[in-house]
Amino acid sequence: MLHFLPGWLILPFSFSLFVLNLALWGLLVTPLGIIKLLFPFRLVHRLTALAGKGCYRGWTRFNTLLINLFNDVDWQIDGAQQLDNSSWYLLISNHKSWLDIPVVSTVAHLRIPEPKFFLKDELKWLPFLGTGCWALDMPFMKRYSAATLEKHPELKGKDIATTRASCQKFKTVPTTIINFVEGTRYTEQKKSQKRSPFQYLLPPKAGGIAFTLASMGEQFNAILDFTLLYPDNPHNVALDMLMGKLKRVVVQVEVLPVDQQVIGDYFNDEQFRQRFQLWLNQRWQHKDQQIALYYDKASASSQTEHLAC
Repeated sequence: MLHFLPGWLILPFSFSLFVLNLALWGLLVTPLGIIKLLFPFRLVHRLTALAGKGCYRGWTRFNTLLINLFNDVDWQIDGAQQLDNSSWYLLISNHKSWLDIPVVSTVAHLRIPEPKFFLKDELKWLPFLGTGCWALDMPFMKRYSAATLEKHPELKGKDIATTRASCQKFKTVPTTIINFVEGTRYTEQKKSQKRSPFQYLLPPKAGGIAFTLASMGEQFNAILDFTLLYPDNPHNVALDMLMGKLKRVVVQVEVLPVDQQVIGDYFNDEQFRQRFQLWLNQRWQHKDQQIALYYDKASASSQTEHLAC
């Protein structure tokens, strides 16, 4: 709506509104975490979880409103029609920008349960952040290093057991757990440093989602493989969005089964670890090919339009 204004003029207003939106809902969520700490009762937890869900949805709605307010965006979402918000999902995705989180939240809104992130157990004790994430029912995981397990073999498998315990609440409440499998945002520099075998992606990291599947795999109805693209903004996507220059947001969704191919003891079963890594790398090869195919089709369409003119 306001994309016709100069980018330098849009930038301070859009940035301020995004920050205010985050601050507003963050301030509303934090007391919910404190209430949960002070009153550890089931009814209180249910009420705070309901209020937290409302805050998350409010943050998402305003983010989407702001993106559309400052940009003339063409949202191309494919494959999300078969989803529903009464199921349990593990959502995996490539990672292009910090804008990915608002985009995934926008696609998830009213289609699937609000996405939740696995967080390190230590973050639970951080003021505001920890209590806020706890109020939003973000699951905390406790991992032990190889050195710790070598000294204390009795702790073997306890990390998964602890995570399963923290996820007990999700057995009755439909949930989406999200994992950006590459572990960091894609850049050409990172692609070179990591010697990525893919054209448009970084190598996937298997440990995180294997841990999630081992912890609560039986609860998931499906794995959602999101492919995120910003075809007209290949470099500074977030900055372009803040300056009103975001043109297209492409989200391709594939629904994958949760079966014995992806559930197993990744950290102690060498054969399963190799199978799982092979499965994930094949998914990333497929994703890379789909991205290349999208760009090829877009290029062919552009050339056709140019010839027609």
